[in-house]
Order: sequence, then C-alpha cells, then structure tokens
Amino acid sequence: MKGFINVIKPEGMSSAYAVGALKKKLNLPCGHMGTLDPMASGVLPVGVGKASRLFDYLLDKTKTYIATFRFGYDSDTLDITGKVEKVDDGLVDESAVKQALKLFIGEIDQVPPNYSAKCVDGKRGYQLARSGVEFSLPPKKVTIIEFELINRLSDSDFQFKIVCKGGTYIRSLARDLGKALNTSAIMTALDRTESGVFSYENGITVEELKSTPDIEKYLIPADSVISFEKVVLTNEQATRILNGLFDEYPLSDGFYRVYNGKEFWGVGKVENKILKIKSYVR
Repeated sequence: MKGFINVIKPEGMSSAYAVGALKKKLNLPCGHMGTLDPMASGVLPVGVGKASRLFDYLLDKTKTYIATFRFGYDSDTLDITGKVEKVDDGLVDESAVKQALKLFIGEIDQVPPNYSAKCVDGKRGYQLARSGVEFSLPPKKVTIIEFELINRLSDSDFQFKIVCKGGTYIRSLARDLGKALNTSAIMTALDRTESGVFSYENGITVEELKSTPDIEKYLIPADSVISFEKVVLTNEQATRILNGLFDEYPLSDGFYRVYNGKEFWGVGKVENKILKIKSYVR
C-alpha cells in the first residue's frame, strides 16, 4: 500500500499525534509534510509507505489558509499561544487594511518567527527562544499570491484568506501587516484549507480514520500528486535500469514520472538524455 492520506487535523492536536493515529491504523511507515502547529487546523498530507519519498518534489506547491489576526497585540511567538501583550486599542480602518494588503502580493522578503524550526548555529530557533537567547533570523524570499480580507469579526479581529507558496509563515504576515498599519498584530486562528492537490474535499478527519473499516478508499495515488511529464518503460528498459544500465532516451533534461508499463515506479531525472530513477516508490 502506497500513496497519500490527507488527514484533517483539528485545532489542539499535534501533527505527530495525527500521523501516529494513521500509522497505528495501517501498521505501515508514514511521514507528513508541512507541519501544522497544535493551534492550527486543516489538511495534513501524509505519505504512506514509500510515497513519502516524493515529498521533495512537492515543496513548491501552493497553499491556502484562512487566518485570523488580532490588531493591537504583540506576542513573542507572534500568535495567541505565546506571551501576549496589549500594545494599543487595535482599532484599524477597514479600508486601510485592504490597502495595506496590496503591499504583500508577489515575491517579498519575510523574516521567519524566532519560534520556528529555522536553524541558528546548529540549533532550532524555538530552542534558543525558549532558552531566552537573543538572536535574529535573516529574511527569506516568499511568494504571496492572494491576500484578501474576508471578514471583520470584531473591532480588532480580522479574518483573511491567504494563498501562498511553501515556506511562508502566516504568523510573520500578521506581524508585518500590523507594522504596515502602525500597530501590532498576532495570529489567533489558522486553518489550512488546501495544500497542492490536498483539500478538505479529499481528506479524512482523525476520528474518521480511527473508525473507518475501509481506509484505502481515502488513499490518493502517489503519481497523482506530482505533475511531471510521464515516461513509460518497457520491461526490458526497466530491467536494464534496475541492473544499473542506463540508456539514452529522446527526452529533455528534467524530472519525469516513470512507469514500468502501468506500474508507477517513482520520479526519474534525465540529464544528457540519460534517465535515472531518483526516488523509487515501487
């Protein structure tokens, strides 16, 4: 059994617990991509068996979030789970918010939160932050495709839809939007509604996966989550590759989905017309 199960993680549960529930159900190795903090909810793609080897080819996929920001507050973690401090009354003009959102569309420089998995001198940022070490992380390039105000929940709480590329920190967007409006802001809720081909529509909740007798119906085929061009090998060609014999193929350099007949083998890479399998899932 190999492929992906799109687990819908609830707020308050760790990503590790959600993956553990699936491992227990299947009694197979599983690995997840794109960790969700316990306070966040939403889609958590989990690779079953050797399908986890394909995660490296999914890192650039588009993600969609529904996030709530509270203006007028600051936090060491940039969200509601940290040491929260009120800075001002958080009264921001709705039209000013909409105008400020335009500043973040496209490729921007973003400083990750100190409470993150980013490494500083061999240690995780959150480890240093919890130890009281003062440090700063360098900015990184991230891409914001859409940043839309969808609801005003109270005088200081606003809900946004954010479509972005991988590597974007939504907590950092809250901080930076607050600065753009001459105040502070923290994230109080986060729901990841889409991650590439994974969405609520093809997902299963943790409680459902524990109780369903037919978990395989939620299995998303491994080859359906990557968009590389397809290459179909004959049995003879496949055997030669397995034996370390690499033939020339009339293909451009790049990555391909490789099949032996109808069986998906994994991702291959062509360089100078030579095809080699980089990630086997067979």
